[in-house]
Amino acid sequence: MTTTLGVILGNRDFFPDQLVAEARSDLTRLFAEMAIEPVWLSPEQSKLGAVETWEDARRCGELFRRQRDQIEGILVCLPNFGDEKGIADAIRIADVRLPILVQAYPDDLDQFGLSRRRDAFCGKISVCNNLRQYDLPYTLTQDHTVRVLDQRFRQDLERFIGSCKVVRGLRGARIGAVGARPNAFNTTRYSEKLLEAAGISVNTIDMSEIFGNAARIAAADPRVKLRVEQIRSYADASSIPEEAMLRMAKLALVVDEWMQSLGLTATALQCWSSLQKNYGVNVCTVMSMMSEQLLPSACEVDIAGVVGMYALQLAGGRPSALVDWNNNYGGDPDKCVFFHCGNWAKEFLPDIRISTAPILGTTLGEENTFGALDGRTDTGPMTFGRVSTNDRAGKIFAYVGEGEFTADPLETFGSRAVVKVPDLPRLMHVVCLNGFEHHAAMNRSHCAASVAEALSRYLGWETYHHHRPAELPPIGSAGMVLG
Repeated sequence: MTTTLGVILGNRDFFPDQLVAEARSDLTRLFAEMAIEPVWLSPEQSKLGAVETWEDARRCGELFRRQRDQIEGILVCLPNFGDEKGIADAIRIADVRLPILVQAYPDDLDQFGLSRRRDAFCGKISVCNNLRQYDLPYTLTQDHTVRVLDQRFRQDLERFIGSCKVVRGLRGARIGAVGARPNAFNTTRYSEKLLEAAGISVNTIDMSEIFGNAARIAAADPRVKLRVEQIRSYADASSIPEEAMLRMAKLALVVDEWMQSLGLTATALQCWSSLQKNYGVNVCTVMSMMSEQLLPSACEVDIAGVVGMYALQLAGGRPSALVDWNNNYGGDPDKCVFFHCGNWAKEFLPDIRISTAPILGTTLGEENTFGALDGRTDTGPMTFGRVSTNDRAGKIFAYVGEGEFTADPLETFGSRAVVKVPDLPRLMHVVCLNGFEHHAAMNRSHCAASVAEALSRYLGWETYHHHRPAELPPIGSAGMVLG
């Protein structure tokens, strides 16, 4: 997938021009390797295509503004000290709220003469000072100075692109809430207005409309036949009665059409108990198929939960799932069991099978729960996270961290996994002391740094990044309780 970045090459006229030309060459090579499309001044538009003067800043800012719909973030590259005002002015003129990454080249000990001297170590401090004065949030590289072609910078850029994807995706996200939350779950309450203030819109539909629209679709409709075939090819459905398959297919068609009519990118559904009582199936398989197609879907109308799923998907580039922090794993304090009935994307379940939901079946009748998924997640990387709205504080809070799926034995049903998270007891203290929900999002990647940076620095949500040094809290911030 191509990423489009606005690029600013900083320059000062009493430093060697060749340093800027070399940096442009380095960046061109790196961009080709990483599928990055740069938007930057050409050498015909300014000296060396760099930003130094007010006129350079104006041209660069106007260029960015014209392509604001394509640009996902801004990279500031300092081959030398750079012009602090020119860089900040260019971004201000662009009038875009985008993540900014500031990179500076290092000097070599044997090249402090006038022909190769950079002073970018100092220039980066000045550029950051100006960005701070202009109230423009920005991201730093791991090392204060680093060469563009260094592997460490490539890591910086990969993390930054992940943050750009999260910020761009969440700002303007449109989410569908299907039905009311289960009455038994206060934990899936959320503030629609706080999400709206963050640029995330929620659109609602009653379950009665879903059931009514599904009932009006004939069983012989070719769309139903095609959807049944798609479900059967998605997972082993050999134990599912034909009537349940038809019901799932019709439900999927109705939800798909509703999402398309409103341009929705994610959903959260009331997966019990109206569905089983009034329609006679579980919606888990339908939700799993949507999540697998990168249209994340959360159960129990957990809107804040699907926001977390979407954030992890944007950063990791892979499907996400919603899980319960469900069980301890024997006496190992850093391991636990993830579980749901379940609706996890196929990516998590190599042995995926459509089955029933035994727990719901104890009260709703197991014959009404066909459509739940059964399977075990195999080993690999894992990022977890949670977004939560706090009405009293008028804020959105979040946490994010990384762990691993393990191969430890686990005998149970549903969608399940054993995970290992370093210092899990401390994480659980943070979750409980801050009143986070029992649901969390998970993704089969390591992308916590990108998500944490996007949520905290650019969206302004107070975010706990598990197993990373705590940042200085924003001025005036009450801060999160860290136990």
